[in-house]
Amino acid sequence: MDRLAALIFDVDGTLADTERDGHRVAFNRAFAEAGLDWFWSEDRYGRLLRVTGGKERIRLYLSEDWPERLAEPDIEDRIKALHAAKTRHYVAMLSEGTIPLRPGVRRLLQEARRAGLRLAIATTTTPENVTGLLRANLGDAGPGWFDVIAAGDVVPAKKPAPDIFDYALRQLDLPPAACLALEDSENGVRSARAAGLPVVVTTNAYTRGEDFTGALAVLDGFGEPGVPARTVAGPVPADGYVGLSDLQAWHRAAVDRP
Repeated sequence: MDRLAALIFDVDGTLADTERDGHRVAFNRAFAEAGLDWFWSEDRYGRLLRVTGGKERIRLYLSEDWPERLAEPDIEDRIKALHAAKTRHYVAMLSEGTIPLRPGVRRLLQEARRAGLRLAIATTTTPENVTGLLRANLGDAGPGWFDVIAAGDVVPAKKPAPDIFDYALRQLDLPPAACLALEDSENGVRSARAAGLPVVVTTNAYTRGEDFTGALAVLDGFGEPGVPARTVAGPVPADGYVGLSDLQAWHRAAVDRP
């Protein structure tokens, strides 16, 4: 039996509801700043989320609405510049404290640290976005809570490919069976499972209704004492909200399964 030794968190949609009122808004500000008349509505951004990575979403948008622009010789440089501007706007939003952690996240992180579990992040978002979110919500020491922050373009293939989780596991020097992934999307589940990781899902407005086949449990959030989480599939938390003891029990059941 492999004892649970580390939790590996996705960021956008898992640690915080960053997409609709964070990244989407920052993209639109970057477009306006560049003099572009592009605007991503909540619904359109939700459809663009079928691919992971900000630069990848810009390319998808262009392929659907402005395909001729993809043939421009400087398009890759322009995409990178737009994405960098978007990151700048997003980090500024973080510094204003407008994007909090999801309920239960801070509590779970603290429980894991007290129990001696290691923490890691595996995400397709840029490293600046991750550290900005952690500092804004956990203080300057927040990024140091995590042994590994695997983010952005550190691997060539993004989720649903397993590369980012494989990278995090190598940095942790742990086998997949000793870890548990926390995700919010179908692409995240596919990525974690392809890396051999058991995974628990907490959905959000954009991902509810996706296919989470292979997840140990699917809930609408982690919940808090007095504010229970709703279980969509899998086991129900013992106290109504997800605690470290629940994650340990679900992990143990998964790795002990023949």
